[in-house]
Amino acid sequence: MNGAQNGSFPRASRYNLRIGNGDQMESIYYVISWLCHRRCDHCYDTRFRPYVREERDAVVHEALTSHAAIIDNLPDRMTYRETPDGPEQPGRVILSGGEVLLDPIREPVLYPVMDMLRAKYTGQGGVRVVVQTTGDLVTEQLLDELLEHGVWQVSITGMDDFHVGHEGEKRLPLIEKLTRMFEAAGLKPTGRRHDGTDARGSVTPVYSMMGANPEEWIGPIWPRGRAWEKGLSSATLDDNFCNRWSGGLNFMEHGKLGSEVSIEPNGNVYPCCLKTKAPLGNLTEEKLIDILDSLRGHPTFEALNAGAPERMGTAFGWDEATFLRHSETKTPGGETYRNLCIGCDRFHEQVLGPLIEGLRRERLARRNVA
Repeated sequence: MNGAQNGSFPRASRYNLRIGNGDQMESIYYVISWLCHRRCDHCYDTRFRPYVREERDAVVHEALTSHAAIIDNLPDRMTYRETPDGPEQPGRVILSGGEVLLDPIREPVLYPVMDMLRAKYTGQGGVRVVVQTTGDLVTEQLLDELLEHGVWQVSITGMDDFHVGHEGEKRLPLIEKLTRMFEAAGLKPTGRRHDGTDARGSVTPVYSMMGANPEEWIGPIWPRGRAWEKGLSSATLDDNFCNRWSGGLNFMEHGKLGSEVSIEPNGNVYPCCLKTKAPLGNLTEEKLIDILDSLRGHPTFEALNAGAPERMGTAFGWDEATFLRHSETKTPGGETYRNLCIGCDRFHEQVLGPLIEGLRRERLARRNVA
């Protein structure tokens, strides 16, 4: 426990410290704003909701004051290789909310972010910009504007029963309307993956449609946010959200296939979309690759990177049995619930939080000296 208390950990001589993959990344999931026009029961964060007056101004201000520094601290190249000797391919930056097409956020933040990404990566291997939206706000004019600002994929993610007005067959007219609109604009359909991995090799702009349905995406629902408050997660210990895309799996393998991190509007960065109890660092004050490389060799983060959260505490007296014991809790409705995300939360609260802050202070101190 001493390592967690003083913010340090055994250095790479005791662990297999991998050689870095360069200043690259395959995928970044960037939530540019908490602003949304919906308050869906299944949402993984209660901050995604409608805001009015001063609250809305504060949410927009956060995005306005952070996005330039965040973009500046992204990798120098948004590229990756599927194999060590394979060709470089452009990676993706997925821009999401909330709802990024809402008036208060679209022109002040979304479009400038898209333009900054295009400028940053032109001549540096390129980038695929994905705009994620619920779908009901898309118009021909907005689609034209998205294309003008360099969108590569329009990802419609609201086609499920949790989005009011999209339940069952109610969403079919919207799906038909969007399909006609996209195809008239020259977009090609991709597969069902919301992250665009089904269309990695496509140069032509693409579109996809999906939702939080049982057979798609988050399946048994993450134990987070409003979904947790509403008792919607049916996940068990067998549902390892870490060992899949949008989980912690391969988050440190920047420059390789499968590497992704998640960023909040204020610049906080996490190894998964679900978000751990503490961020790894903040992109308004330091570079993403510096943060990731500072974690290499650390047994906790190596376990997360391997999609094995049950092993994240083994160097700190939390064997797998202890972790599983801490993975049990009660739902707000009083039901017994067991999932590895709960154990991860408890480990962050009891052990890892001070260590992460210690690593942050070390990085900033080195940067100040340099």
